[in-house]
Amino acid sequence: MKQKIAHIALVVREYDEAIDFYTKKLNFNLVEDTKLDDNKRWVVVSPPGAAECFLLLAKAANEKQLQSVGNQSGGRVFLFLFTDDFWRDYNLMCEKEIKFIRKPKEEIYGTVAVFEDLYGNLWDLLEPSDKNKGILKKSI
Repeated sequence: MKQKIAHIALVVREYDEAIDFYTKKLNFNLVEDTKLDDNKRWVVVSPPGAAECFLLLAKAANEKQLQSVGNQSGGRVFLFLFTDDFWRDYNLMCEKEIKFIRKPKEEIYGTVAVFEDLYGNLWDLLEPSDKNKGILKKSI
């Protein structure tokens, strides 16, 4: 048996503002943008080099969903952006005015900093440590 997580739905306020943020601020690729009906699109983005799991940008369809925009995880770090060069990506993100809420820090598992997306969802930017032979290193 083989399974994988292919997409993670991220509830957004508007498709185009989310696409703009992820493609222009985080340098993600727009994988697909297909109109499904007058109100719904299938919008998929991915970080450069990603091959397995992508973000599905899902526009809030009602008031309850709209209330969860930016707080899908109750204020915890929600998504983890692994990189092969922390300082390259950190500096590029700072130049593009990405808001970091926790400064870079060397942890046992790697170099990490926490940033917000355009809605306030928290992300880790993480370069796994060479010393870490565990699951983190296998993921990048």
